[in-house]
Amino acid sequence: MQQFQRRAFLQAGFLSSAVIVMNGCSVFGVTTSRDTIKDLQNDLFPKAKELGINTSDYIGIVLKHSRITREDKEYLKKGVKWLNEYAVDMYKKQYTKLLSDERQKVLEGFAKERWGESWLDTVLRYTFEACFGDPIYGGNNDKAGWNWLAFSGGEPRPKKVFL
Repeated sequence: MQQFQRRAFLQAGFLSSAVIVMNGCSVFGVTTSRDTIKDLQNDLFPKAKELGINTSDYIGIVLKHSRITREDKEYLKKGVKWLNEYAVDMYKKQYTKLLSDERQKVLEGFAKERWGESWLDTVLRYTFEACFGDPIYGGNNDKAGWNWLAFSGGEPRPKKVFL
């Protein structure tokens, strides 16, 4: 029993270290939280670019925004780590280095975990904000999300990005 617990501990430690080492290694390249979430958002909402919605710029704003708590930002970053650990466990590669069908399989398994489902829900909420928020925040370019829903935004609209 004790040997099994030690092995599980060592495996968990290796996976965490592998993602950290791979992130800083020039062979694998550096992958930021924003890069991973960008790929994830494209996997969750593949028609976004086609519609003119830019979810990846919005997540950059989220990670800097003063009204979003440090805890929420850390939760997003930890979720990226969990997603990458899950991908490394399945395919020995980071999420962003996987083929599209491999990423889908990772997401299917990841979403079956309660913590994975919760984190994906958070990312989806920010993705919806990007799609349907004011265009000034960079996600809903040319009111693409609003046009898609035949929605007219509220007035007065913001004149600058509120950070």
